Amino acid sequence: MITTERTILRPWRDTDLDAFADMLADPEVQADAGGPVDRDAAAAKMARYRAAHDRLGYTRWVVTDHAGAFLGYVGIMPIDTWHPRSPNVEIGWRLTRASWGRGIATEAARASLVDGFTRCGLDQVLSYTEAANHRSQAVMRKLGLQREATLDFTATYDGHSWSGLVWVARSGGFRP
Repeated sequence: MITTERTILRPWRDTDLDAFADMLADPEVQADAGGPVDRDAAAAKMARYRAAHDRLGYTRWVVTDHAGAFLGYVGIMPIDTWHPRSPNVEIGWRLTRASWGRGIATEAARASLVDGFTRCGLDQVLSYTEAANHRSQAVMRKLGLQREATLDFTATYDGHSWSGLVWVARSGGFRP
């Protein structure tokens, strides 16, 4: 568990599925992630995140406020083997709409990166997003990630082509 000024990053619990599925069913939340997903897909994602935590000690953490309200997720995961940037790890986030615009993603992602570089011993963490996702790019800038255009990619997944702009955090150059 990781605590910040306004958030708690913790492992997943069975009781998180309802809030997680609701968040992933929101078309606005999922606008830059291929669109809404159903409860079964949310459950499969949650199972992947739990398995990563059990296997690696890091994952996409549940983000709550200090009262326990679900705000979304933030965290580090290995990039899927089909992806052009595999076998790297990447940090990502997704928050409920009610949590947007408050600096929650930046605060929680910063704590996750510190954990990844210190406790987990990672040397480098990527982050990527579509060119049109200005919100995520703003978070990347605030975190101090460096843009690495030479790592940009186009990939096809589930029959859809997707292009990503890549940003990098390195353990020696990261300033929390």
